[in-house]
Amino acid sequence: MASNDGTDPGAAFDFKLYRYTPSLPAAIASVAVFAVLTVLHTWRLLRARAFYFSAFTIGGVFQTIGYCGRIWSHYDTLSIGGFVIQAILILVAPALYAASIYMILGRLIRTLRAEHLSLIPVNWVTRIFVTGDVIAFSLQAGGGGIQSGGTLDLYKIGEKIIIAGLFCQICIFGFFIVTAMLFHRRITLTPTRVAQRGDVPWKRYLWVLYTTSFIILIRSVFRVVEYLQGNKGYLITHEIFLYIFDTILMAVVMAIFLVWYVEQLSPKDKSSRRSSDESDGDVGLEALAPSRR
Repeated sequence: MASNDGTDPGAAFDFKLYRYTPSLPAAIASVAVFAVLTVLHTWRLLRARAFYFSAFTIGGVFQTIGYCGRIWSHYDTLSIGGFVIQAILILVAPALYAASIYMILGRLIRTLRAEHLSLIPVNWVTRIFVTGDVIAFSLQAGGGGIQSGGTLDLYKIGEKIIIAGLFCQICIFGFFIVTAMLFHRRITLTPTRVAQRGDVPWKRYLWVLYTTSFIILIRSVFRVVEYLQGNKGYLITHEIFLYIFDTILMAVVMAIFLVWYVEQLSPKDKSSRRSSDESDGDVGLEALAPSRR
């Protein structure tokens, strides 16, 4: 029965897990790409013993499993299991990429002996950004979990929590980029001896940070708009946008860090190693500093 205002009350409950059948070729291709990238990152991580980059690599695992969920959903669009796997893992994977990206800036500042040029005390750079990233990750994962409750009310509650997590991620990334750019300007104007020697390609690495951060920002903005439009929105009802603004962008981020792997940030001379070891206070960066003999 129609309501007095001429609307169909059943329309308000028009919710579907998918408003299309997930593409099988696209999902298989995505699994293959992320699986290869993840294997290569795992190899480099173990070879360089760069265990601070574990979060990034786990993000690749999440992407691979997430797109396996879309393969499942292709064969059963009504399966909550397949939907939840792809929705949560693909959603939160970039937060794991971000955790490693945040660690790189603190490490680079120390490598260049430029602690005095940092906007934030260098011992707090990683702590502040990773803590914010954990909050964003938890909100997105928690919201995705609530959405899997199977009711429209829970879906809407989860949707709002996810949006809050995405906004949190955008704000953190924005502040991170400002911090990195300010450091870039300061060290360009007053370079340290290490920066002047040219042993560390710090300019290249800062641009890598900018590039990957902006890519993840674009993806996060896309996700915010997608969730704000709701379950019947244009973006979420057209699968192509997921692959353009999420899949491809995140694969590019992983590829960039394969080419410019952060093991090259390690200090090369003994004095650099000693100072780096003594000053290293980043969260989870113990494995990054070369061991003493």
